Amino acid sequence: MPVDRDYFAGLYGRNEDPWGIGTRWYEARKRALLLATLPRERFARAFEPGCGGGHLSVALAPRCDALVAMELAESAAEQARQRLAPFPHARVLTGELPQQWPEGSFDLMVFSELGYYFPKPDWHEVAAMAASALADDGVIVACHFRHPFAEQQITAQAVHEAIGAQRGLYRHIRHEEPDFLLELWTRQLEMRLA
Repeated sequence: MPVDRDYFAGLYGRNEDPWGIGTRWYEARKRALLLATLPRERFARAFEPGCGGGHLSVALAPRCDALVAMELAESAAEQARQRLAPFPHARVLTGELPQQWPEGSFDLMVFSELGYYFPKPDWHEVAAMAASALADDGVIVACHFRHPFAEQQITAQAVHEAIGAQRGLYRHIRHEEPDFLLELWTRQLEMRLA
């Protein structure tokens, strides 16, 4: 079954922050850990699909020359646009993956709390598209909740395995906690910090 657009529209229609991303310490800490894994201070062009209301996007924007965020639910995308208004180099698309993958390459891609909403074949297609759109010096970061939930189509482990299975990617960071899994891959056999 494809990603359920109506589910997300309903969630954001009832509550502008359905997971407490802007208020819960768990979310703030996880966001800080994700940002701390990034090996460079600045990136040329970043892609953040499933950006929700833009809480992580606002933290990524100052570190990018260009940020392309994408969200399925229009009301969440509008929140992200409002949060990102101070950053003219950031734009928020309303779209669905894998069908509406943006053009061009990226040196940073962030998949946060996204992959397990996809059916396995669609997520494998997204992972392959990410690998093919990754710049030579690029970084892919993924962070996913590890516990089962009703809307989950694949596990966090399966989400990350699909990314890690892409040819030419090397995993450099794996941070595992009871609640979430955070990993980072690059095209470089040895990660250089800058």
